[in-house]
Amino acid sequence: MDLELRHLRIVRAVADAGSVSKAASLLGLAQPALTAQLKRIERGLGGTLFERDRHGARPTRLGELVLSRARVLLPAAQELQEEAVRFAASPSSPGYRIGATNGPILGGLVDRLARERAVSTYTSWSTHELTSMVELGRLDYVLTGACGDSGTPAGALVWESIALDPVFCLVGEEHPAAQEKEVELASLAGEHWAVTPGDGCFADCFATACARAGFTPGTIYETDVSTCTHLAQVGRAVVLCQATHQPAPGLVMVPLAGAPLRWRQLLGRHPTAPDTAWVVAQAKQVHRDAVRRSPVYSDWLVRNPGHGTAP
Repeated sequence: MDLELRHLRIVRAVADAGSVSKAASLLGLAQPALTAQLKRIERGLGGTLFERDRHGARPTRLGELVLSRARVLLPAAQELQEEAVRFAASPSSPGYRIGATNGPILGGLVDRLARERAVSTYTSWSTHELTSMVELGRLDYVLTGACGDSGTPAGALVWESIALDPVFCLVGEEHPAAQEKEVELASLAGEHWAVTPGDGCFADCFATACARAGFTPGTIYETDVSTCTHLAQVGRAVVLCQATHQPAPGLVMVPLAGAPLRWRQLLGRHPTAPDTAWVVAQAKQVHRDAVRRSPVYSDWLVRNPGHGTAP
């Protein structure tokens, strides 16, 4: 007997229900018919899947093995079916599937690309997860970043550098640094910090920059964007941010003197991704637009020519 998905559904139903009779009711089958099917499945797999008595059905070690595989394969098969239906119903021209970590230019890029074709997005804190999805063909592009002069993520993707920006900080309007054109990192030695999560090297680069400034950073809150914003607004933490960030009300963005931290905007792509040159050009234009909308960054570029991405 060849094992089929319907057989795995039966095994999962018996395990979830805890008895053959309850599983039969859930599946809309007569109990004798389900019992006979379960016996055929057990013969095909070479052993007993459940210990059955008046108290119900409990998986054997073989049953646990089959169940562990079933709980992976059945959702994957369902996802494949749903994706195939969506693909078949979509227009003949391919769209753009973009994954992204936290960053200020995704919205503008989606807006530009959506004028030409359909766009779908997937966000994650993990660059590794996103690059893996591109390698598997589930995404066309990934918009992410890396510290300063560090290399591109490992793997088979083709990478384009969109921009190299300084890292600034966000403080509440009442913070002493809010009145400054720029602030020395060392002057923030007594602060708590807030950053968004990620699986890159930024935490190590920040610790190194603090060490060079003569201190070890205090509490670092790793959390989502809205919580970072709140902590800065109430004076609980200083937030590290990209220079193209648009501050929320109640916050002031302040450059760090000497740009001790830098962030490279990267666009990775699958070798078969559509319209690569045009998409890269759009991403760079979106970044230039973001720089123009940031008076703090624009002013910093005037005072520090050649140390960032000019608009």
